[in-house]
Amino acid sequence: MADDPLFILVVIAVLIVLGILAFGIGTFGKGGDFNRKHANRIMRYRIGAQAVAVALILLYVYLR
Repeated sequence: MADDPLFILVVIAVLIVLGILAFGIGTFGKGGDFNRKHANRIMRYRIGAQAVAVALILLYVYLR
């Protein structure tokens, strides 16, 4: 399973979503000018990355 390139791609996609989410939550908690300017953009990136991750997971399940 760990040797499967699609599985590795799924794991990387999920970790990217986790990273974006953690960064977004951190900026929400910190607040300030950066949060006001970029909070919505960061969460839009998360939604896009999450859609890609879900599509890859579904593709992996379908092919297996």
